[in-house]
Amino acid sequence: MRLLPVKSTLVILTLAGCLVLPERVPALKQYGLIDWHVLPGLLDFPPGNLWTVAEEIEEPRVAGAAVGSTGRIAGAEGALDTFFAALHRTEMGEQDAVTRVLHYGDSPTTADMITADVRDLLQSRFGDAGHGFCLITKPWAWYGHRGLRYAAEDWVVEAATQTRVRDGFYGLGGASFRGETGVTASFTLKEPGQTRFELSFLRQPSGGIVSIDADGRPVGAVNTASLPGSAASPDWREFALPAAARRVRLTVASGSVRLFGVRFEKPGPGVVYDSLGLNGAYISVLARMFHERHWAEQLRHARPHLIVINYGTNESAYEQFIEKSYAKELREAVRRIREATPATSVLVMSPMDRGVRELGGDIGTLPAIPRLVAIQEEVAREEGCAFFNTFLAMGGEGTMGRWYDGDPRLVGGDFIHPMPRGARIIGNLLYEALFDSYNRYKIRRMQERMAATREAR
Repeated sequence: MRLLPVKSTLVILTLAGCLVLPERVPALKQYGLIDWHVLPGLLDFPPGNLWTVAEEIEEPRVAGAAVGSTGRIAGAEGALDTFFAALHRTEMGEQDAVTRVLHYGDSPTTADMITADVRDLLQSRFGDAGHGFCLITKPWAWYGHRGLRYAAEDWVVEAATQTRVRDGFYGLGGASFRGETGVTASFTLKEPGQTRFELSFLRQPSGGIVSIDADGRPVGAVNTASLPGSAASPDWREFALPAAARRVRLTVASGSVRLFGVRFEKPGPGVVYDSLGLNGAYISVLARMFHERHWAEQLRHARPHLIVINYGTNESAYEQFIEKSYAKELREAVRRIREATPATSVLVMSPMDRGVRELGGDIGTLPAIPRLVAIQEEVAREEGCAFFNTFLAMGGEGTMGRWYDGDPRLVGGDFIHPMPRGARIIGNLLYEALFDSYNRYKIRRMQERMAATREAR
């Protein structure tokens, strides 16, 4: 039998000692490299494609995983009126009445978790107006959009949370994609019916040509070049898709291009709910990293009725940032949105609970979470935004511990990222809170009309 080299053997023995000794010697406990309690949970993310995993989930019946009351949307009366007015037109079946939502979030939404659940519920109730906005390809292996499969190679990906593009141009979804001649990106639709396709790109003097085909048949082409000497600027081109189309492919036919995303839609009435999650995202992405004018153009083009700002999990590890900067950054993000689309409703959505292994072995709540949620609620109220307290709605302090210990397990071994069952709970809570507020909006409007009628007499 061949023995390992001496140096390799010493390295392995040293690593083993570093892993085992803190568990055996109390004085070394604080120097442990691995929390052995959570190791199994790091491996239990369900396999399979993101568009099928949700379909395999039954409604959770979880022992020891208490879920709080549904909760209500807080904030000034009328904070969501733009969104609810659009939703009412959609509900009444007005022609082409599409209600549009942009949901900015961090890593759970990167995989279209939570957002897909809210989308499904809203579209089941008010009509399905399509998939909405999607990135060109996967910046991270777990990026996804329920109902779509991605296939792409050789794109240069620049996400706002991973690179600092000098111009700050990240499109609507927070990522830029550069491709040369021959590079492709394809989108396979689980179900047909998407009849509108839009490409978002940067028009620049050195821009190349992108061709689009559906099921192998040409749909059109886009020349992304601008006039010589002109400044780079965002642009969009829309194409009609055959209703039966199942696979749409982009190909860089010539030159070099820079793309931001695509949009799939169906004829209204219905709801479009854009999932705009970025891995590692935090509030400064909106407040600082996005070029303000560029992002404003993206928002105006998207014409949202509601924008959800759903950050806080990543910031919660930095107490000084929370105390000194978080409120200022959140106000700046709201200001930018209001400057770009003054009539749009804004909903600040708090993070979920974030668990931490305590000295006694129990899973508690990271201390900064309640303070962060309180700051978000205060800023939302002062800025005239709506606020949804996800943390309390899901059960408050200790929820992630109950979710981790429950059967079935609802959160992964990091006590941060929900399993699909847990994401479904959060999506249901948000949907029910929005629907409750929508019903109260309709009652208020009816009362206002009745009062106006009495005064007219």
